[in-house]
Parts: sequence; structure tokens; C-alpha cells
Amino acid sequence: MPAQQPHRGKKLHIQEVAPRDGFQNEKQFIETEDKIAFIDRLSAAGYAKIEVTSFTSPKAIPALRDAEVVMHRIQRNPDVVYTVLVPNVRGAQRALECNVDEVNLVMSVSETHNQANLRMTRAQSLDQLADVISAVRDSRVAINVSLSTVFGCPMEGDIDPYQVFELVGRFATLGAHGVTLCDTTGMAYPSQVARIARETRKLFPDLALTLHFHNTRGMALANTLAALDEGVDRFDASLGGLGGCPYAPGASGNACTEELVHMLNLMGYDTGIDVQQLLDIGADLPAMVGHDVPSQLLKAGPRSRLHPPPTQGG
Repeated sequence: MPAQQPHRGKKLHIQEVAPRDGFQNEKQFIETEDKIAFIDRLSAAGYAKIEVTSFTSPKAIPALRDAEVVMHRIQRNPDVVYTVLVPNVRGAQRALECNVDEVNLVMSVSETHNQANLRMTRAQSLDQLADVISAVRDSRVAINVSLSTVFGCPMEGDIDPYQVFELVGRFATLGAHGVTLCDTTGMAYPSQVARIARETRKLFPDLALTLHFHNTRGMALANTLAALDEGVDRFDASLGGLGGCPYAPGASGNACTEELVHMLNLMGYDTGIDVQQLLDIGADLPAMVGHDVPSQLLKAGPRSRLHPPPTQGG
């Protein structure tokens, strides 16, 4: 008889980022109706949170130029938190007009990456995001801050963890409700993840902590296990493994939701998600985006899929 798993039944919060993080990287514009139908299917799949879109300038991210239409027309599930990325006060105002549940703010821990990605210094980003928090703080909308390059910068290399903790502390003081630590180009490794997750939970016990891994170097699931061992219970992932970073060209992107859920369900965690439902939704992704997706589970199927024995030769 197998040993009882100590975490059996522990509730985890799986947060889907494909509609924003994934779609914004696609060269082929995904039609608004297709986005809405895709998000509606995700809403019925058992997710804790879905990142729907980005209220960035349509000139900056034309792939998400239909943000208002999508946000207004999706069928919202009361059990799901609908979050959106906002870069500035104008984006926050647009998001509030769409009655979002949460705004997600983004900056990098790395000075070089922040300037390359956002065309601002870290100090300028802090000032801009402080204004966003001030604009949102008195509403019912939650505030999450996603910090990029926490586990390494593709231009600077290693990042001092104390720079991470300092930034988390700044945003906690400003009024953020949650923080996401992002492995922007797949540089994280398990022992590093464990140290940073442990210290973040110890220093900021009142913040909702999310981990956002990329599978660029094949370590997303290993890093997830390290974070789980430190008590982390919130994880971003992207259906099909869509998304990525322009500073890791040719590499795979985000942790793949169906592979993550498949592993966690087998281990006895309560993700609230049926993996076959994800595979059914993910099967339509290649046609939607116009290319194959990184997901290995879409190709192989779940562990429970059995096959007939090969035909014996005569």
C-alpha cells in the first residue's frame, strides 16, 4: 500500500495567464470572439484566477487592442478572480471602468531589464506604479505586483535577493495585496527558489505570494516542487506553455498549465481543475495561434491514457 501523502487534499490556487501573457506575444492577431470564447471555457475549468488582458496602449501591444470589449463580454464566474495588467494610471482607469477584480502591476528587479523592457529606470517605474496604487487603493479592486527577473537577469546575471525583498517591502507599504515573483527567462533553479520563497513568506506573511515560472531550461516543474515545499500555494501558468520573453529567443515560455495540473493532481493536491478539460481546451490552441505549442502533455496525453499492445508480426 502506498504511503499517505502529507499534502493530500491541500488546496492550491492555479492562475491562468495565457489570454494576456501568452496572446500578447503572438504575431497573428487572435480574433476578439475567439478570445472571449477561450476565456469563457477557462472560466468553467476550475481556475482560481485568470489574467484576461492588458490595458496597455494599443500601439504598444496591438495584440490586445480589444481589452475593453473582451473584459465586458466574457461570462464571469463568481468563483474566479479576473485580473488585468495595467502599466499606468490611465490603464488603471480603463480597468476600473471594466469592473475588474484585480490589477496587476509589473516592473523588473534588474535595472537593465527594466530599461530594456519598460523604457524606464527602476525609480521611474516605482513612481509610476505608486501613482497607480494610489488611484486604485480606495476601490474594491485588489492590487498585485509582478516582479520580473527575480531569479536572474539575461543581461546582468544573478540578482541580489535583498533587492527583491526591498522592492516587495516598498510595494507592501504602498498597499499591494499580493506579489508575484517571476522567473522571466527560466534562470531559476530549485534550491534558489526555496531560499527566496522561504524568506519572502517569512518577511511578508500578509501578502498573497505567487510564483511565476518559465520552462526555458526545463526546470519549471522542479521549481514548482521547491516552492511547494516552502508553503507556496499560488502558481501562474499558461495553457499550452504559450508566452515567453524576447530576451530568450527561440526558447519555450511559461510553465505549461496542463503539465503543472497533471503533476499536482497525481501528487494529491487539490487544484480544482480536471486535466482532461484543460487538454480539450488546449487542443484548439494551435489552430487559434497558427503554430504548434510547447505542451508535451497535449502530445502524449495524461498518464492514465493507455494504448493497445502492438500488433504481433506474422
